[in-house]
Order: sequence, then C-alpha cells, then structure tokens
Amino acid sequence: MDSTSSEAMKDIRTVFESVIADGLRRESVEGATDAEIDTALAAQGVADAPSAVREVLRLVGRSPGLWLAGSGFGVRAMTSAMKAHALATLDALPGHGIRDPASALVLVEHQAYAYHLIDGADLGQPDPPVWLVTEGETAVADAAWPSTSQWFRWAAPDMSRFRERLEVLRETGERRLPAWAGDMRL
Repeated sequence: MDSTSSEAMKDIRTVFESVIADGLRRESVEGATDAEIDTALAAQGVADAPSAVREVLRLVGRSPGLWLAGSGFGVRAMTSAMKAHALATLDALPGHGIRDPASALVLVEHQAYAYHLIDGADLGQPDPPVWLVTEGETAVADAAWPSTSQWFRWAAPDMSRFRERLEVLRETGERRLPAWAGDMRL
C-alpha cells in the first residue's frame, strides 16, 4: 500500500469517526464485505476498485444510513442499471471529458438525473477524483471532487443540521419523529 492510499484511508476513517462522534449512531450504518464489494463491481463490469472506494464501502457500503440519504448509494445500489443510466446521461453530453466511460465506476445515482462516478481511466489510482454528472438544462460532467476521500468528506451527513430539523419539529409540536431520527443519538 502506498502513502497516498494509506493517507486516503486514514482521512476516510477520520471523517467517519467524526460523524459518529457528532451524533450518528454507529449501528445505523453497516459496511460491506469485500465479497459484496466485488459483486457490485462485477455488476458494473469493473475488475477492481481504488483503495479509497473500498474503504468507503467497508464503512458504509451495505447500509449507509444518513450517508447520501435520498440517493442510491452502496453495494445494493451499484447495479448494471445504475451504470447504464449514467452512461446514457454521458452520451448526451458531448465533450464531457471522461476518458473511459465504459469502464467507469458509478458510486451514486440521485433520482435518475445526477451521478457520482470515477472515470475508468482513473481506477488505478488509490484516491481518484469523483465526477459529478447531471442531465437537464444545465447538464454537466465535472471532476467535482479532486479525490474520493474529499468526496466522502463532502458526502458526510451534517449532524448539526439534522439536530436543527428535529428541534424545529419539536417546536412545531410534532410528536412523531421522522424515520431518520433513529439514525441519531438523541
């Protein structure tokens, strides 16, 4: 393991532990096994994942809890259909800049119009950039995050915002807590 890989994995674990310390229940997330990760990769026609991606999935890949809530994320979501949708979106974006879309690894699908993916040409890097691909009037394909570890930091649930939402609900007299409140230490 090279120093970039070690540093990325350390950064990812640090982000994870800081979210836990800030109130996310550790039991609300579940990491994927290497076998589950390999199955998800195979579904997308990808032989192996960068070490940073594996670390993310080992921490939150089976059940991500509040991580990227509302989006398709994790080994169960990383399907051939997810990749096909992302590639169809890329096909509509001429000159998108992704060098090897056919070998790309799609990490996230958000409501069938936005995708987070790693360019197939970058899969050999330990902590590669993550692209944001969106369709619509302002369709883009952009290397939005310079590394997977920085993307994971961006994707981390902001526990203070979730606490604020709960406080507003309490102030308005709501007695039933939303389902996501079960992912928090209250």
